[in-house]
Amino acid sequence: MDEAVRTRAEDGVLEVVLDRPKANAIDRATSQAMNRAWQALRDEPGLKVGILTGAGDRFFSAGWDLKAAAAGEGMEGDWGEGGFGGLEHPVGLLKPVIAVANGMAVGGGFEVLLGADLVVAEEHARFALMEVHHGILAESAAVRLPRRIPRAIAMELMLTGRWMDAAEAERWGLVNRVVPTGEGLAGAWELARGLAAGAQLPLHAIKDTVDATAHLPEAEAMRVREGLDSVRRVKASEDQVEGARAFAEGRDPVWRGR
Repeated sequence: MDEAVRTRAEDGVLEVVLDRPKANAIDRATSQAMNRAWQALRDEPGLKVGILTGAGDRFFSAGWDLKAAAAGEGMEGDWGEGGFGGLEHPVGLLKPVIAVANGMAVGGGFEVLLGADLVVAEEHARFALMEVHHGILAESAAVRLPRRIPRAIAMELMLTGRWMDAAEAERWGLVNRVVPTGEGLAGAWELARGLAAGAQLPLHAIKDTVDATAHLPEAEAMRVREGLDSVRRVKASEDQVEGARAFAEGRDPVWRGR
C-alpha cells in the first residue's frame, strides 16, 4: 500500500504496520495511507478484524511528525476521512481493531491507540501525552482519555505530560493485557483469529451500539440502540437462528454473515 504503511491479510485479519524510522511519526501522507488501510478493512467483505502496530521495538508511534510541522505542515488540512491515523473518527468502521503497543506511544501515537477497540501492550511499552510541552493540544485525547480511565489520572497525564508504563496502563484499564516484549503481535493475532472465526454481525452491532450511545443516559441509549441498523440486522439474521440451532444440536455453528 505504502512504504510507510505496510499491510498483509490472512485468515480474515488485516495487519497494518506503521514503518517510518526512527520513531514511526505520522505526517499527512502517512495518515492518509493509514486511512486507506482502514477503508480497506471496512469495505472488503473478506476482512473481519484489523491489527495495528509499529515497526521495530522502540516506538509504536511518536505521533505527529514535528519535523514536518516545523517545515510548515499544520494540523489543518486533509489527514484522511477518519482523521489523524484513520482512527480519530473513522467512517462506518464497525469491524474490531486491535492495537499492539510495542514500544513508546507518545502524543498522537497515544491518541491513535485510543481509537482502537482492544490494546495489547508489550511489557516495555510506555505512554505519554507531551503536547502540553510543545504548545499543542492533544485534541482527541482530551475527549477520549477521561472516558477510558479515571478523570484525575487522565488530567494528570494531559496536564503534566508524564510517562505511564504498561503495568500502570493495565491497572487503569487502558490496555487489555500486557505480554512479554516481542510477543505483542502474536498475542494480537491470537485475539484477532478468534474474533474473525466468530459471528461477525454481533461484533458490528456491539461496536456500533457502544459508539452511538456512550454519551447518552441509559434509558435514551436503550431507545437509540433499538433503532440501529446493525442491531436490526442481528435480530433478523440467519446467523442468529444458526447459533441457536447449533447449540441445540451440540455442534459448531456455521456463520454466514447474514
